[in-house]
Parts: sequence; structure tokens; C-alpha cells
Amino acid sequence: MYKMLLVTFTALAFFTGAVASAPVVRKEPLDAATLSAIKLKFGRLMELANKHDFKGLHEMFWQSPSTLLVAKSAIQSEGNWAGFWGNEAIDQKLHDIGSSGPVVLDADYSKLKVVGLTRDVAESYVPMNITVSYAGQDGTAKPFLMIINWLRVGKDWKVASEIILPVPPVPAAKG
Repeated sequence: MYKMLLVTFTALAFFTGAVASAPVVRKEPLDAATLSAIKLKFGRLMELANKHDFKGLHEMFWQSPSTLLVAKSAIQSEGNWAGFWGNEAIDQKLHDIGSSGPVVLDADYSKLKVVGLTRDVAESYVPMNITVSYAGQDGTAKPFLMIINWLRVGKDWKVASEIILPVPPVPAAKG
């Protein structure tokens, strides 16, 4: 009896450990067609930004006080880069940037990545060069990363947050 009980517990421990250590395989929450549709929305966002179509840009964003844009600040008290919350603040920031002179967003579409986080939330990432002369920037193209969280609103996808990060220069080699 003791031997049988020992074999049973050993087998149970072995199989439980094997199941517990098996990697969890999660199914992508969004299908390929949806991910492609979001990539097209991203392309439309870039097109509107480069045209300085402020009305069109406004419509691309989720209409909520929780919508976020992280961008260069022109106001010293906000810091060099800041978060702008809600559609009124975002609309004003985009208008200020777009009205400051030429603004060109040149995304590297070969590196555009869109993933589903849930059925209703996706995230996109893309490196890009941005040419802008807003808030002390000198109007030469510089590298940035753009990270967008997309939210499904009805049957459409809206920008819930857009984070634009400058890529710092590569440090000079020592020696």
C-alpha cells in the first residue's frame, strides 16, 4: 500500500510539474485583417499629420479626457517633453506644432509593428525621422520612436495614446 501511494504521488508530482512548467501559448487576440486595418489607420494618421489636417487628426483620436499625446513642450515649466491629456489639449498642441513651420513625419514602414493586446486594444511601434522647427528644434530631420495605443471604438480604431520619443545621439566612442 505504501509503495503504491508513493508511486501515485511521484507520478502526480511529475505530471503536475510538467503541466505547470509548460509555456502558456496565447492566441493573438486580433486577426491578421484587423492588424492590417490598424496599419492602414497608422498610414492615414501620418498622411494627415504631413498635410497639417488638424480636423482629420482630431477625428483619428479617441474622444476622451484620458487621451494622451507625449510631445515636445514649448513651455519651460512643463519640461522639455510633456504629456498632453484630453482632446482640447491635444488639438492645441498639434496645431501649435503644425503651425510652427514645416513638419514632416517620415515613418520607416518596414519596421512598423502592430500587435493586439486585447480584442479592443492594440499597440503600434515605428521608428521615424521628424523634421520640425517647433520649440527650438532646428528644422533638420531627427530620429524618433512613435508608440501608439489604439482603442476599438465601435467598429473603428482610434488613437488612445501617442508617445513620440526622441532617439538620443549615439555616444562618442572613447579612445
